[in-house]
Amino acid sequence: MRKYVLLLFAAFITVSLFAQQNVKLKKKDRKKDVEFITTEGNIVVRLYDSTPLHRDNFLRLVKTHYYDSILFHRVIKNFMIQAGDPNSKQAPAGQPLGNGGPGYTIPAEFRATLFHKKGIVAAARQSDNVNPEKKSGATQFYIVQGRTFTDQQLDSIETVRLHGYKLAAAHREVYKTIGGTPQLDQNYTVFGEVVKGLDVVDKIASSPTSTGKDRDRPLQDVRIVKTKLVKRKQHY
Repeated sequence: MRKYVLLLFAAFITVSLFAQQNVKLKKKDRKKDVEFITTEGNIVVRLYDSTPLHRDNFLRLVKTHYYDSILFHRVIKNFMIQAGDPNSKQAPAGQPLGNGGPGYTIPAEFRATLFHKKGIVAAARQSDNVNPEKKSGATQFYIVQGRTFTDQQLDSIETVRLHGYKLAAAHREVYKTIGGTPQLDQNYTVFGEVVKGLDVVDKIASSPTSTGKDRDRPLQDVRIVKTKLVKRKQHY
């Protein structure tokens, strides 16, 4: 019976992978934004053309409704909110989450101009010890809430967390005024940003979370009810 279940699961992953990667993107799709309709409000995300592999993968996932009904399963105030685990759709209360996905990765697309300011959308991934190339997971992503930093704190992050990588002066200014998570720069692929709904990100980030085996999972489910492509507006 167990072997049969494993075979069915493997078949499901294969079919899911084929379905997502076989979706044809139209030229106009790449000129649209992505709207997340969540239980806490709506968030509109603009994907970056400078990270085309991540952009196209995300668009395919949205077009196949992959994210519909998925939870924000990991929430840490003043850090980030994370979603994208398909196992979260029907997960009972208390179940640990964060290991689900379709089983493929995306090559890292680090760009010197892209950094982890507040509102950034970036790809989650496995740790360096099993993923030295820092490839992104296929579906799990996070939205940065972050916090503000002083020059002294940024100097320390450059030395200890970024191993000597120097933050650009303009980026440092943003981290000191708007905030973000500079310790993640050039380690996780940034591929979009929130253009509407930062207040919703703040609201989700403030959700009470578990301290048990399902650590950082909101005690009350925060769900992405639906995702869709929407016409891009220049100003909100």
